[in-house]
Amino acid sequence: MRVDSITSQVKKPTKVKAKRWSRFKRDYELYLFLLPIIIIYLLFKYYPMYGVQIAFKDFSPSRGIWGSEWVGFKHFIDFFNSYNFWTVIMNTLSLSFLSLLFGFPAPIIIAIMLNQMLGKTYKKFVQTVIYAPHFISTVVLIGMLNVFLSPNSGMVNHVITLFGGEPILFMADEEWFRPLYILSGIWQETGFATIIYLAALAGVNPELHEAATMDGASKWKRVWYVDIPSILPTIVILLILALGNIMSIGFEKAFLMQSDLNYATSNIIPTYVYEMGIQKAQYSFSTAVGLFNSLINIVLIVTVNRIAKKMTETSLW
Repeated sequence: MRVDSITSQVKKPTKVKAKRWSRFKRDYELYLFLLPIIIIYLLFKYYPMYGVQIAFKDFSPSRGIWGSEWVGFKHFIDFFNSYNFWTVIMNTLSLSFLSLLFGFPAPIIIAIMLNQMLGKTYKKFVQTVIYAPHFISTVVLIGMLNVFLSPNSGMVNHVITLFGGEPILFMADEEWFRPLYILSGIWQETGFATIIYLAALAGVNPELHEAATMDGASKWKRVWYVDIPSILPTIVILLILALGNIMSIGFEKAFLMQSDLNYATSNIIPTYVYEMGIQKAQYSFSTAVGLFNSLINIVLIVTVNRIAKKMTETSLW
């Protein structure tokens, strides 16, 4: 009996290996398609992680990464004790949460509205109009804001002065930085984000709508009890990803909108890392700040994923 059990245990791994090899031979074209993506990720995502260790060293370009002195958590402590630590953190969090609060529901609402449209021509026209801003680069977008909101020649200030008001320095006023950042982001990205929700709505079983109509449900009730529950898993997945990236605000847009006059509200973690790392050449300190930001994102995405899994049984893993 023991000999039979031992031989069966030896045969099992060989069978598993044979099955894996046969699957690889059958689907090798798919693995070849994946190979460029794997190489790109290894080169541009994982290999740069080698340099993260300078966050724990007093990095000197002349000594290199390995030759620099090890200082442990010194740079993290310096960041936590810096005078603008809470300002940078609160600016980042407030901008992220407000963008999520006003920006996340917008594509859901628009997708539901487009899904209820009957006129195909008008529907395609609306889709084209709201998709187009996504293809405008961030530099061009900020240039458009500067033109439209200029205190001298801007269209918005012309309307304000027409009604007896005083011109407003929108791009220089710290109180207007967050509204302009959030509203311009909603205008630019909402249309493109609706594609995912429209695809999810296209997969809703028409028989559910027919049954609800037969029961006398209005259009609003069919949206509330049929459409929204059907796309809820998609909403949860995208919400998890959005909350997991709550600390990862795009650098380019905030940097282009930043000025000395609105610095108090526009100084967020990405711009702070650029300032300390590139402008002031404090490489180890800026790396520590960026690593701290990444760790917060990892903790957030794991936590939100667990909460979503318990509440909705939908999660990333």
